[in-house]
Amino acid sequence: MNVREATKSDLPDILRLVHALAVYEKEPDAVEATEADFAAVMFPEDGHPNTYGLVAEVDGQIIGIAIWFYSFSTWTGRNGIWLEDLFVDPNHRGNGAGKALLGHLAQICQKRGLTRLEWCVLKWNEPSIGFYRSLGAKAQDEWETFRLDGEALDAFANQSSR
Repeated sequence: MNVREATKSDLPDILRLVHALAVYEKEPDAVEATEADFAAVMFPEDGHPNTYGLVAEVDGQIIGIAIWFYSFSTWTGRNGIWLEDLFVDPNHRGNGAGKALLGHLAQICQKRGLTRLEWCVLKWNEPSIGFYRSLGAKAQDEWETFRLDGEALDAFANQSSR
């Protein structure tokens, strides 16, 4: 198995695994993103990327992804990594791909002086929670995630512009 930085030619496989993740997370119709959307943030024609990816491959086949971006801690004054999605094809789980992807991200943190590696996991996803705990990760139980999106985001933005 090999873990490497994603390239533009990996986008079809990245999107394939994002769709598989949506099915796994019981949201099969939720993915709106296209290859063009991913290309715009990961491989922009102008400017710098703001989203990054790692892929795990076996025999030239991409079997896992880690999509991430930089976060910032006001307490440390330094960046960290926010792992948006980690997914390994179910047919390839248990062979170390997830651990290798997370390990590569941890090494990026070390090399770049980043202070943390963070992510969310669905509360019902016990296999992943157990895996993360086995690595030494700790749940941030005192925090509650909030989100404004869709109509609520639009309504609030419109209300705020008055």
